[in-house]
Amino acid sequence: MSLREKLVRNIHEVALEHFRREPKYDTRCGGVIGPRVAGTVARDLGAGYDILAPGRISCPYHSHYAEEEMFVILEGEGTLRVAGEMIPIRAGDVIDIPPGPEYPHQIINTSNAPLRYLSISTQKSPEVCEYPDSGKYGVYTRDKGGLVSGRRMHRAESDLDYWDGEP
Repeated sequence: MSLREKLVRNIHEVALEHFRREPKYDTRCGGVIGPRVAGTVARDLGAGYDILAPGRISCPYHSHYAEEEMFVILEGEGTLRVAGEMIPIRAGDVIDIPPGPEYPHQIINTSNAPLRYLSISTQKSPEVCEYPDSGKYGVYTRDKGGLVSGRRMHRAESDLDYWDGEP
């Protein structure tokens, strides 16, 4: 593999997966660099290319306890829902989301055109995400290749005592 093949990716050549859940969510995204992307040498940093359909939401409102994220808006405009506020975003904006429950976030395409952006993050594992709208928590682990290898979701009301089931 050449040095260029290891280090350089073009977002226009990224294979995109379509994630759709009616009536709100519709995005196409694919990995650009990082441990989840075959052939790249990045170990601790990952980036994805996302195309969010007009009038749709990227993903459920959530916060990360370990990962830090950055979004670079390449084309279009929309709204960043973060920490209970709605902030207009547009091409050229760079958004930094630190880890912690104080910064739940999601991107909403409030325009009539696709919203294209890079989503960049540290690839921490294990990761815990909190979903304030639904009251869920998710725990995620990654394998050595960076792919999600385990996922558990629960709600606070289903919490178990630390000693539950122990002898």
